[in-house]
Amino acid sequence: MEYETIAAVDLGSNSFRLQVGRVVEDQIYPLDSVKETVRLASGLTPEKMLDEASQARGLEALRRFGERLRGLSDGAVRAVATNTLRVAKNAREFLAQGEAALGFPIEVIAGREEARLIYIGAIHSLPLVPHKRLVVDIGGGSTEFIIGKKSDPMLTESLYMGCVSYTLRYFPDGQIDKKRLREAQVAAAKEIELIAHDYLQLGWKEAVGSSGTARAAADLLELNGLNPGGVTGITREGLEKLAGMLVKAGSIHHFNAPGVRPDRLPVLPGGLAILMAVFEEFGIERMNYADGALRLGVLYDLLGRFHQHDMRDATVKHFMRRYQVEKKQAARVRRTALAILAQLSGPALDEQDSLFLGWAASLHEIGISVAHNGYHKHGAYILTFADMPGFSNKDQARLATLVLGHRGKLEKLAALPPGDPGWRLIFCLRLAVLLHRTRDDRELPDYSVRHSTEGFTLELPGRWLESNPWTGAALNEESLAWRRLGVQFRVKAPGSTRGR
Repeated sequence: MEYETIAAVDLGSNSFRLQVGRVVEDQIYPLDSVKETVRLASGLTPEKMLDEASQARGLEALRRFGERLRGLSDGAVRAVATNTLRVAKNAREFLAQGEAALGFPIEVIAGREEARLIYIGAIHSLPLVPHKRLVVDIGGGSTEFIIGKKSDPMLTESLYMGCVSYTLRYFPDGQIDKKRLREAQVAAAKEIELIAHDYLQLGWKEAVGSSGTARAAADLLELNGLNPGGVTGITREGLEKLAGMLVKAGSIHHFNAPGVRPDRLPVLPGGLAILMAVFEEFGIERMNYADGALRLGVLYDLLGRFHQHDMRDATVKHFMRRYQVEKKQAARVRRTALAILAQLSGPALDEQDSLFLGWAASLHEIGISVAHNGYHKHGAYILTFADMPGFSNKDQARLATLVLGHRGKLEKLAALPPGDPGWRLIFCLRLAVLLHRTRDDRELPDYSVRHSTEGFTLELPGRWLESNPWTGAALNEESLAWRRLGVQFRVKAPGSTRGR
């Protein structure tokens, strides 16, 4: 389904942002842009718990966003959460309240997925060029680094350092001196050293900064004439002069220069230290600024899904190649699982259920590349912890559950609530795998499946079941597996003594 109006919500560590756009063919034209300075990262305690004050600020912002988004369909809105909600131990409780306030689901995305989306947003706000670009995005709690060419990110990384966290650590009272600034810069440089070799080896022609810290730096350097020779953007010489101005002021409370924004000033020292470390470690002399960042990337990624360019499909195909999945068997299981789901769902077939079942069927055997014994467990582990571009943490958990549940005992899925739609998808996948145990292209019989409050019913031709005793025995075991869970799975075969 396509939508005329789409929206992205970015739950960042420093600010929550809402971007609403109008879709015209392959382009997105901005309609509304709202920013709320929440400082979520500043409410993260040493025990990695979000305090009540930061949660209250976040929920109030989401309530305001929810009012603007009222009336939009679920498929037209995508909300993503970044570093602070990746690490907060009570993130799940906050997100449940946040979804109620916003009125839409919120996805926690991994660092590299955040980097990919940032790159998409950045390149859509820059001229198209043939050369490689380095995009650096300093957020409140993490910094993302991406080298890409045209629309393709080639190398992505996310480091656990941001303007809020570094300001709190090195400038907690707002006081600034050379020693503190250097300590913060050295700490950032040590983090960057871990990735510098790979990035310098791949190389780039143009460096680009995105998001708040880069914008604040660019504004301050240009409006105060700190860049050499009237150069625009961000320069190494300009950053050093800006650092000198901050040290001379002695405190953010005494720093007053053209271009400084009140909402950015409290976290400027930490962001500046990280930016200076980036220039030093990567040998950068000048960096351009890009208006587009995470939320614009989310919008264009959402648009791609409408136009059948879903990054998740590309990721699944890549994983199939990477883990040497037997394509023919995966295709058989996928086709049959989706056919079973269509029978069970009828006209109420959910598009997202079809997508996830199809992906799970395509990937259900990736664990064999680790070991055949318990391969469903290995597959679930890979899908839980691997970097999967396009998939949120929740998406990956859902895929992992389906793959874990496609064989073996069902009791291991006890955490899944009894009425959860996931059970129906697990049934479809298990039955499809069972019906294709022979791993060949022989035709399946005419079968029908039904779902009721008691459980599932499969009806097969009696003669087919009689001539396929191995499958008949497997169906009997499957029936017992569901019975142990308190769910009926009846196999009917008119005219056969094997019918149940």
